[in-house]
Amino acid sequence: MVRGENATPLEEFLASIDRATLLGKWQDTDCMNIADLRLADPAKAFYNACTELHTKDASWQDLKIAFRERFRDYIATSTTSRNYKQLENLETKGLRNLQIAAKC
Repeated sequence: MVRGENATPLEEFLASIDRATLLGKWQDTDCMNIADLRLADPAKAFYNACTELHTKDASWQDLKIAFRERFRDYIATSTTSRNYKQLENLETKGLRNLQIAAKC
């Protein structure tokens, strides 16, 4: 999970670990360790700075809540940007289809 064009959206990132949890019967510590391995900046920096996520009592749910809270604005922006790109792609395809139909 990183910012940028090739970023994995937060909810997709969390859901992938949740799915693996069910398949592998992982514990909270397993989820947190996998998340730690897969994180990239700025999410990695945020995780490393959250001392409450590095205690014995920290849970996978705590991590998800902290990340959703921290990256809340980014989630909205990311979703809006992605929707805009999808709309732009549809408009481009539609324009191409009109051009093809006009040639026929």
